[in-house]
Amino acid sequence: MTNTLHRFGDSESFRDDFIVFAIPSKSNKDPNALPKLHRFMEIAMEYKPVNLGETRHGGALRSSKNLSPLSHWKRDMKPDFQAVIKGLTIPTTCAAVFDNLPAAEQFVKRIKEENLGMSINISTSIEGAESCCNYACIDRHSVGYSLGFEGKTEKIPNSQVTTLSTMCGHGMISHSLAKKMIDFVKENRRSPEQAAAYLSRFCSCGIFNPSRAKRILEDARTNSK
Repeated sequence: MTNTLHRFGDSESFRDDFIVFAIPSKSNKDPNALPKLHRFMEIAMEYKPVNLGETRHGGALRSSKNLSPLSHWKRDMKPDFQAVIKGLTIPTTCAAVFDNLPAAEQFVKRIKEENLGMSINISTSIEGAESCCNYACIDRHSVGYSLGFEGKTEKIPNSQVTTLSTMCGHGMISHSLAKKMIDFVKENRRSPEQAAAYLSRFCSCGIFNPSRAKRILEDARTNSK
């Protein structure tokens, strides 16, 4: 189970959302754990991920304590993947995010061939995960389901807001911020790309998918829910 399990949406909504995790042993007794994680990230770069992340420093787009909120709009929106790899100095959970099935399939197959000796998880729809496993000629080990939201669900924000905010598994993207970005896009104050990059900076482990966010924001421009 991973913190991406609670991403909101039906199976179709994950057609451009594939997350592959590398998780070292908690004991960290493997002296090669760090080089293996670096290798995992370097290989991921070959398949053009939309985000890379690790749980200590975040993803390829990050926030800064030294800038005001207004500075975000003027910052470079190009993901800095090398900063993620260079900043990985202690073994921790790492993730590569892809926005298309072929890239995810090829990456999973390559990682199987590398035989890194650590746990590899795939987070997407069941169909997408099965496809990755079949492509790599491996049997699925197990499957985890999220049971969704219960209780007074009428108090939950609309599906577009919830889909955006749940893309950070640690809850660092608030419903209010997601709604504000949707409003900005609707009002043509910011482009979907800008709003997606802004949201991405708040995800503390780098599993936010800017491609999926852009699609949701573009849809929200014309289809309110």
